Amino acid sequence: MDEVLERCRQALTKRSPLLLGVLNAAKVVKLRKDPVLRASLLECDLLLADGQSVVWASTLLRRRLPERVTGIDLFEKLLGLAHREGLSVYLLGARADVLELLEMRLQERFPGLKIVGRNDGYFPDSEAARVAADIRNSGADMLFIGMASPKKEIFLGSFKDALDVPILHGVGGSFDVLAGITRRAPVRWQRMGMEWAFRLLQEPRRMWRRYLTTNAEFLLLTAREFFAPSPPFRSTKNTRLVEPATGDKP
Repeated sequence: MDEVLERCRQALTKRSPLLLGVLNAAKVVKLRKDPVLRASLLECDLLLADGQSVVWASTLLRRRLPERVTGIDLFEKLLGLAHREGLSVYLLGARADVLELLEMRLQERFPGLKIVGRNDGYFPDSEAARVAADIRNSGADMLFIGMASPKKEIFLGSFKDALDVPILHGVGGSFDVLAGITRRAPVRWQRMGMEWAFRLLQEPRRMWRRYLTTNAEFLLLTAREFFAPSPPFRSTKNTRLVEPATGDKP
């Protein structure tokens, strides 16, 4: 986490774009079949291990990552940084009512936080250019995106270079959590890598099939990689998961 925050500080100082991405077991499975998702992850300047299973797999495969850096934890750290240093943020995603509640909760937690704009994530494609222009005109230092795939990837792919925002972070369902709509797993569950089980308990009918199939497939992929390593996906950018300076690159 300290390495990630330092990279963010450097990007803010230089006002150069830093696109952050997160990877969990579900994405490892999906990216092999979804070229849009795969390309979006390879475009990231920094790719982080959001899921504990990814960290465990890295140790098993002798490409050890130092720790899990979750999207929501990084979101909260960056909000704290913005609050302390007077930096501005833009919120993009979720429903309009959730955004309104989120902004209220953030102002309670970070009094005086500079939220220079917000837009829900349900705008039509014809409005994308207007949303991008609003973000650029806001002068935001950080853009937090709570939109689902592939809409998020398509939006960033089309407008990332025109937004003029140093920190771009896709936060998934974190807007709902910080707004108090959904609950995050207790810390003990997080440390055991069981956040998926906590969510399953909250939404069993909707989530059971997804977790059963993706978790099983992730285990099979990890076992296959242990015995027969596959070549890495490549991008024109220097994309990597954060690792110790002395460690092997994945």
